Amino acid sequence: MATASTCRTLLLAVVVLTAQLCGCTAYVGVDGFSVEFIHWDSVKSPYHDPALTAHDRVLAAVRRSTARAAALARSYVGGEGAVSEVVSRPFEYLMAVNVGTPPTRMLAIADTGSDLVWFECAPRIAAARAAPLSAVFNPSSSSTFGRVGCNSGACHALYGTSCDASSNCQYLRSYGDGSKTSGLLSTETFTFESIPGGCPGCRGHPYVLVPNVSFGCSTSTNGTFVVDAMVGLGAGNSSLIGQLGAHTSLGRRFSYCLVPYTVKNASSALNFGDRAAVTEPGAATTALVRSEFEAYYTVELESVRIGNASFEHLSRVIVDSGTPLTFLDKALVDPMVQELTRRIGTGFPKVPSPQEPLQLCYDVGGPARQYSFSKSVPDVTLYLAVFGEAVTLKAENTFVEAQEGIMCLAVAPVTEKHPRSILGNLAQQNMHVGYNLDKGTVTFAPADCASSYNSLPVPG
Repeated sequence: MATASTCRTLLLAVVVLTAQLCGCTAYVGVDGFSVEFIHWDSVKSPYHDPALTAHDRVLAAVRRSTARAAALARSYVGGEGAVSEVVSRPFEYLMAVNVGTPPTRMLAIADTGSDLVWFECAPRIAAARAAPLSAVFNPSSSSTFGRVGCNSGACHALYGTSCDASSNCQYLRSYGDGSKTSGLLSTETFTFESIPGGCPGCRGHPYVLVPNVSFGCSTSTNGTFVVDAMVGLGAGNSSLIGQLGAHTSLGRRFSYCLVPYTVKNASSALNFGDRAAVTEPGAATTALVRSEFEAYYTVELESVRIGNASFEHLSRVIVDSGTPLTFLDKALVDPMVQELTRRIGTGFPKVPSPQEPLQLCYDVGGPARQYSFSKSVPDVTLYLAVFGEAVTLKAENTFVEAQEGIMCLAVAPVTEKHPRSILGNLAQQNMHVGYNLDKGTVTFAPADCASSYNSLPVPG
């Protein structure tokens, strides 16, 4: 068996299996792994509010959608070289990362719209606000912590960097809502706890160790941050995906399978390396196209079909796990609403929307009637350009229960406030969505996300 020092020199991910009885550690190479993708409203999330009803949570997600959509539209390279991207507050999914040696468990926003990995570090300078729910990382307690020089490639790959007096790489990251975080670009060993079944061939709960990951060690934050940690999963070179591709054998590949909001006893899965391969029947692959902002995953939508009705309108759409609702051009949404209204018929009374921008709402009554309603909702098929593939959205992807017995269309029109088209996470429920930056593609396949990936059960 290879020694620990030999394994640390390899540019590949390794699994650390801790044998507690003998107090030893073994190192084994892996081709892929899966971790928990924790939803904002999950009982495993520190933001879970048990006082909220399921419908309260849906309406809160709608409000987060509008804030997120507006922020995606505001993303740009701003003054002083700082990058304005998304907002610091609205997010949907979290992931745990163990940082350093010995490891500190950090709970971070996992964001497909960001390309920077950063954690709050001690000592910290912050505006007066509530104590962070995530841990604060102390670099002085870790034997594997390092600084990044300001002349390094990692420093040059980020916008908004400069040199401090010791030639360390300083960074400043500004967000669309005015929040800011700054500190020193650093390197550390990241350890990921793989979910059961998430590392084939490994025993029990293996830990996947990746050395020398570049991240922002933030010592100054101000604004509306509710989590003082972020793992950028965007398409940029500085994101976790970019770094895994550059420094490990895993490649620039990841996927997720989002459990529907209505399922309370399972977690979603976030997969890397070979585990990110989308092999389910009915998989549809399309090319990623150039975006105005490097971090965003963007595809071209050619048309929408409902039954025999087809609506053509070429548009670029951001595939985003952080926005619940889907936003499409009005030229598509208006005829969609008309066709859905015609096909659903008059068996269910229309009611006013309980929350903008939700529309086309129906009173469907109790569970039996809800089942009948879902059967009356036709499939909505998205035809993607480049490869000519199609992604089919079922009723659970297009309608959401906004109040008890009230089902509303989860697709809203693009507006001046929300001018970007977005394929949101409701539309991606029960789909295995895989991103392959090495091939420049994204793949969608129908899947039973609550059972396909041995998701960890949620207590209670």
